[in-house]
Amino acid sequence: MTRVAAIDCGTNSIRLLIADIDPESGSLTDLVRRMEIVRLGYGVDKTGVIAPEAMDRTLAQAREYAAQCAELGVERVRFVATSASRDARNARDFVVGVQDAFAAFGVVPEVVTGHEEASLSFQGATGDLRAEGIPGPYLMVDLGGGSTEFVRGTDDVEHARSVDVGCVRMTERHLRSDPPTAGEIAAAVVDIEAAIDQAAEVVDFRGISTLVGLAGSVTSITAHALRLAEYDPSKIHLSQLPAAQVMEACTSLLLMTRAERAALPFLHAGRVDVIGAGGLVWRTIIQRLQREAGITVVVTSEHDILDGIALSII
Repeated sequence: MTRVAAIDCGTNSIRLLIADIDPESGSLTDLVRRMEIVRLGYGVDKTGVIAPEAMDRTLAQAREYAAQCAELGVERVRFVATSASRDARNARDFVVGVQDAFAAFGVVPEVVTGHEEASLSFQGATGDLRAEGIPGPYLMVDLGGGSTEFVRGTDDVEHARSVDVGCVRMTERHLRSDPPTAGEIAAAVVDIEAAIDQAAEVVDFRGISTLVGLAGSVTSITAHALRLAEYDPSKIHLSQLPAAQVMEACTSLLLMTRAERAALPFLHAGRVDVIGAGGLVWRTIIQRLQREAGITVVVTSEHDILDGIALSII
């Protein structure tokens, strides 16, 4: 067994997975799986830089993760940073801060391309899908804070495209009212549909057997669709729900006030202000796949880019 740590630092959250991996079989056994909302990408869409307070929050969490890795005897670490770190002019300061935090492991954070991000997400999620007999080809959608990845494939990635639409970016750009107005929603939909068009130029939606949603916005929407009394990954992972039920949950979250969202028992406090935009993005994508691929069921996976990062280490 090799003990590894994977860190995924996105626009909205930073996550850690510490796991033992069998190098021969590739099987992965979780030891630690955690997530903190740090909002590294707050304001990046408008200003082009990572805000000092967001940088401080994220680097403090990185130092805490590094300490936990040392405590549990991690042998190898991979730190992947995504949308906010690609977009910001001061991304180099972030990279240096992470290097300092993980100096004992010799880690250099990787600001990956959108295509690499998509590939890691695909590798992290497909094993369980195939094991459960869920048919491909899959369209995997990793809905993040600043970007969304569309990946088509069954055993391997066939086509992938990352587009600049996500729950944080759409909230900051359009959904400023509480709850959002009809005009704000309509303007956001124009952006979202344009991004889906960009993805469709590369990723063929026709003939898709299974639509799979990944990441915190999608899993939170699924928790709402399931009416969970608390966030329960075991009930969310590989759930297969009617598309109409998932879209109804998306619309419900979109039209709630922030106070109403904050009262939901399954919803992390750091998602309260952005989950409405996440619901709007996911609803618009599902509607497109209904039209172009006849999708009637939506699958949610709790395994995603974090698992892909861990597996990539060996």
